[in-house]
Amino acid sequence: MRPLPHVMRATLLVSALLNPGVLAAQRARYDVILRGGTVIDGTGAAPRRADVAIRGDRIVLVGDVRSADARVVVDVSGRMVAPGFINVHSHADRGGLPTAANLLSQGVTTVLMNADGSGDVALGAQLDSLAARGLAINAAASVPFNSIWSTVVGRSDVRPTEAQIARMQQLVTTGLEAGAFGVSAGLDYKPAYFATVDEVNRILAVATSWGTFFTNHDRITPESGFSSTAGMQETMRIGFATGMVPVFTHMKLQGREQGRARLMLDTMHTETRRGRWVAGDVYPYLAGQTMLAALIVPGWAQDGGIEAMRARFRDPALRARIIAEANDAIAARFTGAAGILLNDDGTSLQQVMDREQIASPGEAVVRVLENRMPSAILGFGAEADLVQLLADPDLAIACDCDAMRPERVSHPRYFGTFPRVLGRYVREQRVLSWQAAIRKMTQLPASLMGLSDRGRLAAGMLADVVVFDSATVIDRATYAQPTTPSLGIEQVLVNGVFAVRDGTVTGVQAGRALRRTRAMISRRPR
Repeated sequence: MRPLPHVMRATLLVSALLNPGVLAAQRARYDVILRGGTVIDGTGAAPRRADVAIRGDRIVLVGDVRSADARVVVDVSGRMVAPGFINVHSHADRGGLPTAANLLSQGVTTVLMNADGSGDVALGAQLDSLAARGLAINAAASVPFNSIWSTVVGRSDVRPTEAQIARMQQLVTTGLEAGAFGVSAGLDYKPAYFATVDEVNRILAVATSWGTFFTNHDRITPESGFSSTAGMQETMRIGFATGMVPVFTHMKLQGREQGRARLMLDTMHTETRRGRWVAGDVYPYLAGQTMLAALIVPGWAQDGGIEAMRARFRDPALRARIIAEANDAIAARFTGAAGILLNDDGTSLQQVMDREQIASPGEAVVRVLENRMPSAILGFGAEADLVQLLADPDLAIACDCDAMRPERVSHPRYFGTFPRVLGRYVREQRVLSWQAAIRKMTQLPASLMGLSDRGRLAAGMLADVVVFDSATVIDRATYAQPTTPSLGIEQVLVNGVFAVRDGTVTGVQAGRALRRTRAMISRRPR
């Protein structure tokens, strides 16, 4: 191409000088510049002062762009700039994902759905449906083992036939081919609880060549003395046998095993040094949430579903046995009747016992379940264990929460998880450095999922970004008021678009349904 004649170049220059709009357009090389912030890039590297320049949905430069302009320039001096947080344990509500305000207000830009083995068996259709409705954040999914088991085998404690094993293998393969990022299970939940380790291994053997992960809500059984560590050992055995990275989801040391966090972490690290990476995720609370019956009523009593369980309540001999075993489960796993909160009416199990003059918590559980099926907050652990888990470099931070409409929220983790870690455990208690905490929210979960273009602030990465005030970031949600928003999350970009601007959720739907390919391998970040 020939250069423009000198006269024409001069004419264009004069025109630009006389028309500031033309000059501004020429200078605006970027769509967004976050200027003057303290960048924590997600890798664990030390914080540094840098600008972040974005064009379209990609980060173009992390460095000095003071001489450049953009359509939108935000002064973030005095603030920390990090990759968008990735929540690898999400029960995302279909109705909540179009807005996802509770997650965006925590800095979350990507979720991995179908946790604990729940979710749609038709995973491809699930992702298509979510994308069609619009997504405020990025959504990925795992193959839901529990849903596959209950769909094929049913709710009773029976052994699957060879044809049923083959059908479940096909559903796992179909889910992976449709873009699932890994396999999720909740072997502590019925009826998947009834599956033997050999059956799980046979079903998941088809995933061996995919280079992905097996995440599991560990199975805690009476036969093991309700041992958390035995459940985690089982998760590792399944992961190793099927060639997947075993992941302890919402890792905890419960009830009688409090104080053993270091022992279990050492076991994880020993396997990792042998070349078999073991990972996990953890949330910063000492109480979980699930259905009241799920982890307290023994598995044999839940065989066949709710009505079959209630029929056993009406048999005096079976009722006595159920109550005795429920008492054992509560004593071994949880912190007692006062630490069990019923979400449908806000009362504790201890209050039910006092009001109705019931002698034991097991009897109180049966009385409640005779007429209703509430979810419950279940206190389980010790702060000393939690601190060790939060500090471990192989455990991602995850909220075990949903993109949820506020009227359905009953646990503070829905609004508070990520700011709670940053405010309480980084700034106040110094359990973690800023860069270590951010890595556990970004690069670590991205590497587990095989996401190569998210989880770091670097040129070429997708522009999922969070800006927060390190001096004020903190959770405010409580068990009594679980929907109180956190403080300190000021700007959130999803694929280069502001989803939170100056602390306010914008309502834009810039999220995407993410699908995995075979090239996206789960690997431990360096």
